[in-house]
Amino acid sequence: MKLSEIIRERRIAKQLTQEQLAGYLGVTAPAVNKWEKGVSYPDITLLPILARLLGTDLNTLLSFQDDLSEKEIALFLNSLSESLASDGFEKVFELAMDKIKEFPTCYALILNTAMFLDGALTMQPKAENTANYKNEVEELYQRALNSNDENIRNRAKSVLISMYRERKEYEAAQELLQTLPEKSPVDKKQIQASLYMTMGKLEEAAKIEEEKLLSLTNEVQQTLMLLMEIALQQNRTEDAEYIADVSKKCAEIFDLWEYNRYAAEFQLYAAQKNPAKLVQALVPMLKALTHKRDINKSPLYRHIKSKKEDAAFGTRMRKILIDSICTEDDTAFLKDNEIFQAAISEFDGQD
Repeated sequence: MKLSEIIRERRIAKQLTQEQLAGYLGVTAPAVNKWEKGVSYPDITLLPILARLLGTDLNTLLSFQDDLSEKEIALFLNSLSESLASDGFEKVFELAMDKIKEFPTCYALILNTAMFLDGALTMQPKAENTANYKNEVEELYQRALNSNDENIRNRAKSVLISMYRERKEYEAAQELLQTLPEKSPVDKKQIQASLYMTMGKLEEAAKIEEEKLLSLTNEVQQTLMLLMEIALQQNRTEDAEYIADVSKKCAEIFDLWEYNRYAAEFQLYAAQKNPAKLVQALVPMLKALTHKRDINKSPLYRHIKSKKEDAAFGTRMRKILIDSICTEDDTAFLKDNEIFQAAISEFDGQD
């Protein structure tokens, strides 16, 4: 909140007129009016007296704040998401960097903003300045390493390790990996859930356990994908096919997003350069992107608060997936394939 807004808000809360406040400070009413409009500012010598009259402190009066709360960060990220749809990435990036300049040591803001921009970049068509944006986002992750919060540092490290690995900077990735702590033997959330159960707060306990189950099943899926890739690189084709089948069954058993059921098979058949089977996995994947995902329908996740989805998100993701298939080295063989072209034709013109 700006100084002008704080003066006006606090003055009204104290039930003071501009004339009364001016009289207490020894200035004119028009001067106070200009302060509240942001046309001019109080003399620095008046600030302590002004703060006392308004029943606040200098830090609040001057809108000095080291950190934003989790709620404030979440609201800011929501505003970026809305702006992304209407104003585009360039404007969103500008808004994000302005906020970070305002709170340069709020590392929770820096990390979460970096993760938002990182995700938003993957949704953008490739452009000449994409590399510059990626470099600036990576610098934000590097800045987050200066946080005193171990959780923030470790989340930033995890992303940077992934970036180094993708660039085949293995030594840098390994060096940063060594600084990550081993998993704590104490599961704080599990203890909290047990406590909630003892207190009769079953809704809260269920929410914690459901979130844990969802996190673990997603982790299992990621592990299975990696095991399948290892099997393929070792030419263990039957093992890779078995693991892909386990991944599909896992997604079905644990009521994961329908898209997850076909992801492993898609990667398997892409690696095997098998267009017929790849398309067989791809078509339901593309359809799943536009199916409404209501996780609360599953008894496994009744208490998890589901997020409102952007109706156009699935369509945009489908277009990006199809475009990437035609350009990525692993799947470029499909570009002129008749089976593939026939399969994706049914999605042409769909909004």
